[in-house]
Amino acid sequence: MSELIRDTVFGHLLRYLSGGKLLPYAEERDPSLWKRYIHDDKTLRMAHHGHTGKEEVAADRPDGSQIPQATSRDSSTTRHESNVQTNALGHPIDPEKGRDTNVVDWYGEDDSENPMNWSLLKKVLVTFEICLLTLSVYSKLDPKRQNKASDVHLSSIWTAFISSHHQNRVYKKCFSNYFIVGSAIYTAGIEGVVAYYDVSQVKATLGLTLFVAGYGLGPMLWAPMSEIPQIGRNPVYIGTLFVFVVLQIPVALATNFAMLLCFRFLTGFIGSPVLATGGASIGDMYTPRKRAYGIAIWGIAAIGGPVLGPLIGGFAAQNEQWNWTIWELMWLSGFSLLLLIFFLPETSSANILYRRARRLRVLTGNQSLKCEPEIAGENMTSQEIAMISLVRPFTLNFTEPMVFFLNLYIALIYGLLYIWFESFPIVFEDIYGFSLELEGVAFCGILIGAAIAIPPFFWYLYRHVEPQFNSNGELRPEIRLQAACVGGFFIPICLFWFGWSARPSISWIMPIIGSGFFSIGTLLLFNSVLNYLGDAYPDYAASVLAGNDLMRSSFGAGFPLFASAFYSNLGVAWASSTLAFLSIAFIPIPFVLYFYGESLRKRSKYARKDF
Repeated sequence: MSELIRDTVFGHLLRYLSGGKLLPYAEERDPSLWKRYIHDDKTLRMAHHGHTGKEEVAADRPDGSQIPQATSRDSSTTRHESNVQTNALGHPIDPEKGRDTNVVDWYGEDDSENPMNWSLLKKVLVTFEICLLTLSVYSKLDPKRQNKASDVHLSSIWTAFISSHHQNRVYKKCFSNYFIVGSAIYTAGIEGVVAYYDVSQVKATLGLTLFVAGYGLGPMLWAPMSEIPQIGRNPVYIGTLFVFVVLQIPVALATNFAMLLCFRFLTGFIGSPVLATGGASIGDMYTPRKRAYGIAIWGIAAIGGPVLGPLIGGFAAQNEQWNWTIWELMWLSGFSLLLLIFFLPETSSANILYRRARRLRVLTGNQSLKCEPEIAGENMTSQEIAMISLVRPFTLNFTEPMVFFLNLYIALIYGLLYIWFESFPIVFEDIYGFSLELEGVAFCGILIGAAIAIPPFFWYLYRHVEPQFNSNGELRPEIRLQAACVGGFFIPICLFWFGWSARPSISWIMPIIGSGFFSIGTLLLFNSVLNYLGDAYPDYAASVLAGNDLMRSSFGAGFPLFASAFYSNLGVAWASSTLAFLSIAFIPIPFVLYFYGESLRKRSKYARKDF
């Protein structure tokens, strides 16, 4: 328990207030242990040729001799026996290329501070916390009823607020929409905005568009920031969540249209990190062999928030004060904040090693003790670090074909979800006569579908994917796309089934059953794509996921603008069929990358090429 709490925000506070006497690290209890944290081979390489990688074989020297290899410990001593400089481990330092730097690393495969070595119980607890944070954000961002399209969620809060000032009838309708999900819900609120403020319908959609813009742009800053060793993931999670909780107050108490629009954008921007970095946090703890299991559970949490929202919202809508729901959302996010402050340890290995090296420098006075991430960035200026953090997600997203096309596919699914949910109030209220409370039950089919898909998917991972890992725990990234090749077919199946079964002559249970296929397809697609990108770009995982979030949010910002007219003009059956045909057009993408992805990776500047 002490190891769990020590690396949390609360643990750091206790250590600071006690001067390090409470929750001490092993090296603080016994300073003589510092040498076990030094990686001998990497330190030797630093002394020999100035970096931790293996020295490349260079061309022959003019005299016909070759440059000595990094593994040769005698090379520098034989050349400079009379005046040799050594590092703390006694390795001779090459006077031309070597550096007096002792590389701080894990002390072995059983180092308990390495997130990969945490106990299963600790990993499960941290995974639960990441899922709870994601669930809270999605529930907050989706007070209505959206699934993965959580960006529209807070838009219902916005529409509910505006409508509440218009008239009680519109307020009631809009409030219910706020908890139900979808563009049709938002459309009811738009009518209140247009009538009360005398603005056009396009201008009235700014409340949605600005939130989605913030939601998409936020991870482009927060995700790369979490990869900086001096920062890590926890300050980003805790800091933004704290501000997110506080921002619920001005959202709930907003007194005019401009104020609400402003805080809509800020709330989307501030509340976005976990939606892009959560997958990277899961990857911090699980080996590539087991990562897919954690990503799948995390995906269920992302689905659970929007699905559970309507169930709770249907009853909450009986309350006459619309902003009571905002306070409810603030309580949920506030609870998550407190739990994370006390029990969420840092998962970034780069940050953990950086803080270890910093402690060792204080204990020993040896300023040459540094970790690899720190060494990699020490020659970079703050401006260069900022440019890499801000530019890298855009560069990866738009210059890497694998990243671009997979993100485009996921963005399409995200956009289809926005439009498809437009049909839920039409189907279950207008066709089947569901009440507000019962309409929330209709979304359970989505969650049940995901729950049903998990056991066979885990069986597939255990029996088919895991055996393909080599002895070094490596897997050809394209293997991850096999599930995506299957998952792509479930999206059109869902849309065809849902669209043509939604009629009075067919039981209401049929479209609910059909909706479950969407979550099955989404689970397989998202899990495959996120794991593939993580395997193909291991050094840039958070930035790649941030680009994925940007692409999804871009589609989410545009699709709601025509969703209402789309279903109104085509009807449920043909509108859903049109979406199905569109999804069919994108099915070949994972197949193409499965067969040709390896050759693309080997030509990439950023992707992994050694496997």
